[in-house]
Amino acid sequence: MPKISKIAVLTSGGDAPGMNSCIRAVVRTAIYNNLQVTGIRQGYQGMIDNDMYDMQTRSVSNILNLGGTILKTARCMAFHTDEGMEQAYQNLKKQGIEGLVVIGGDGTFTGALRFSKKYPDIAVIGVPGTIDNDLYGSTYTLGFDTATNTVIEAIDKIRDTADAHDRLFFVEVMGRDSGAIALRAGISCGAEAILLPEKETAISDLIDNLKGGQYEKKTSSIVIVAEGDKNGGVYDVAQAVKKEVTNYDIKVTILGHLQRGGSPSAFDRILGSRLGFAAVNALIAGESQKMVGLQANIIVSTSLEEALTQHKFSLEEDLLQMAEVLSI
Repeated sequence: MPKISKIAVLTSGGDAPGMNSCIRAVVRTAIYNNLQVTGIRQGYQGMIDNDMYDMQTRSVSNILNLGGTILKTARCMAFHTDEGMEQAYQNLKKQGIEGLVVIGGDGTFTGALRFSKKYPDIAVIGVPGTIDNDLYGSTYTLGFDTATNTVIEAIDKIRDTADAHDRLFFVEVMGRDSGAIALRAGISCGAEAILLPEKETAISDLIDNLKGGQYEKKTSSIVIVAEGDKNGGVYDVAQAVKKEVTNYDIKVTILGHLQRGGSPSAFDRILGSRLGFAAVNALIAGESQKMVGLQANIIVSTSLEEALTQHKFSLEEDLLQMAEVLSI
């Protein structure tokens, strides 16, 4: 790739805590290296609508502690079409943009890879920003740590009322295809059972487990259900258990989008800063169609193709064993 002089940054898909620290790092690293920076609002929709503005050092002041994204985000169906991509490309060319940093998850990267292949004169680097922690090439994705801490804080409070009333709470957490949040939160909060998309748990086994808790005179129980669990959803699971486990008052709580919000953790602020810094340096080095990620506490590059087609490592076996052993 030829030497670049102007780049743009956008956030797309679901928001994740730490995106703002990444935006800040992209802007300031670019300016430090004498590059111009453009912010694109509303993700790919902003590329199509030409909703862009020049960013300066002070444009990203006092945003490290903010959840969400100052650039806003949106899902854009028009970007799936050739016409939408062409409009986005022409807008970038008119702005003189030669490199693009995209912060988001697999849907964001799918669009970025297709766009980069269609218009290779605009270099593209991806930053994995998704609370699900489900992208290959990075041990941790931006927002995962904060989301897990948010879930833990919520379940700790639920545990208080569960214990006060001899209640059994079924708590649904995000994770349609990944049980990473559910598993770590379950171990951290002492859940009696954790239902994951990666590991099918029979309702009969869950009932036996909870009846064992009755025998041990447990006064409250928490069952964490990832939204992608294969038993039909948290309400179906709770209803099936209610027929067999009678000593508890059974309640259901869905944490929902609460998990996306809030001030990012120290880990996510640092991770976002490292990844944003690395993304700009990758563009300066002439790289494209790459994702920057964290492996063994080192920033590495993975091709977008590989990040999208390879399977994220499976959930840690020791954590899966611990979840069962420590819940007795």
